[in-house]
Amino acid sequence: MTSPRKTRVAIVFGGRSTEHAISCVSAGSILAAMDSDEYEIVPVGITRAGRWVLTSGEDSQLAIADRRLPEVTAAAGSAVVLPADPTDNGIMMLDPIEGASVLAGVDVVFPALHGAYGEDGTIQGLLEMADIPYVGAGVFASAAAMDKEFTKKLATAEGIPIGPYAVLRSGVSLSDADKERLGLPVFVKPSRAGSSCGVTKVADWAELDAAVAAARAIDPKVLVEAAIVGREVECGVIEGEAGGSPEASLLAEVRVVAGHEFYDFEAKYLDDSCEYDIPAGLPEHVTKQVQDYACRTFTALDCAGLARVDFFVTDDLRVYLNEINTMPGFTSTSMFPRMWAATGLEYPKLVDRLIRSALSRGTGLH
Repeated sequence: MTSPRKTRVAIVFGGRSTEHAISCVSAGSILAAMDSDEYEIVPVGITRAGRWVLTSGEDSQLAIADRRLPEVTAAAGSAVVLPADPTDNGIMMLDPIEGASVLAGVDVVFPALHGAYGEDGTIQGLLEMADIPYVGAGVFASAAAMDKEFTKKLATAEGIPIGPYAVLRSGVSLSDADKERLGLPVFVKPSRAGSSCGVTKVADWAELDAAVAAARAIDPKVLVEAAIVGREVECGVIEGEAGGSPEASLLAEVRVVAGHEFYDFEAKYLDDSCEYDIPAGLPEHVTKQVQDYACRTFTALDCAGLARVDFFVTDDLRVYLNEINTMPGFTSTSMFPRMWAATGLEYPKLVDRLIRSALSRGTGLH
């Protein structure tokens, strides 16, 4: 009796953004969690230069070790390409002798990519063109969530509170009126980046130009946000089963300790300098409000699959949206899988549900 064919899943990771290394770590965790009896895995890495390669997918090569960040290199495997042709239904391997040969059809792609050229609608558009289902939000939601300016605008239209901010497009400086409106301290950040890359806390206006320059090294469009004093709280959201309403996880509170002023890249990934409470120690009515805002943000941006939605909760229990991530970190220490594990959906089952959801949703308009 012939065994049923395994679902063929391409895990795509690395990429051209500043979050390349964290994408690699996320992919390593996802690969380790997948059931090899059920899935046939195709690990595809993208180098920082944008070259796609078929890698070994070894966990040891996709982890942070002694503060060394993993990286996809051109030497990691054979070059591959995904043609934007729905009749091919697969990744093509480029062999210098044999030419291009199509690998067996890929059923679904898990784009474990964070930041630009991956989480921003670009690979989602390519996968739509190729008619290959994929995990996570579609083109519009990915682009809108990646750009913090438009996340704030859509959230405001939905009636979800946000803090004061200013947008600095290329060549624009912060006005005196905005300085007076925002006050000090402020946080300066790229509009389209994640993992706290390029973020600076500014406590003196004399530091502003350097902070803007650091953010513009990643994105010419920069946000300057008024600091909101309060607790940092996160909520995981996943698409409801059978097209139902989105579901919210238990909340997590993040506390930064050990010499970090805020939840920056080093605090998140390199230093043992954060403490977490899951569930967050908030009154029940505040927890429900955060969960409601998280699901409403997910819907307002027309998200699919999954998202992590981050908030500030002030001392007087007012809730403000910080941002939404349509492909949140999937490392072993990342909040999204930890929140869902605490809610009752362990990591392997979470990955399985996301893949099944993507296969059920397919591509095209919904």
